[in-house]
Amino acid sequence: MSERTVEHAIFVVERRYDAAPDRVFAAWATREAKAQWFGSPDDHVELDFRVGGRELHHGIDPRGNRYTFRATYQDIVVPERILYTYEMLLGDARISVSVATVELRPDGDGTHLVYTEQTAFLDGHDMPGQRQHGMGKLLDALGRAVGA
Repeated sequence: MSERTVEHAIFVVERRYDAAPDRVFAAWATREAKAQWFGSPDDHVELDFRVGGRELHHGIDPRGNRYTFRATYQDIVVPERILYTYEMLLGDARISVSVATVELRPDGDGTHLVYTEQTAFLDGHDMPGQRQHGMGKLLDALGRAVGA
């Protein structure tokens, strides 16, 4: 059996969008809207966007690996804040467990988004820099989806 490890990390990703907070918030709130920027069009997606609700994505990453994203919404304040916990699996191996907070603040005619993630990366399967980079790419895709 390989050695078990845990690496803890906190990172923040910020973006500014030329779309109002309610529009950016709405891009997280329905399966159809979120599918335009989160994951792949071929993913199996379930979304129950409410406090206590769950989100599930099964898909294939760019390297051909099967992954699972499984989240539970802990706090939702329309259109200001989304807080969720989630785990990532690569194949059958749990690679991380996270707490993520999305803050949406008015910024002129647009939105200043602050994404903060606190993660336990398990057994060396993923690294903080890779996750932060991936989240940045997702938030760039969110900007394209809301027309910002």
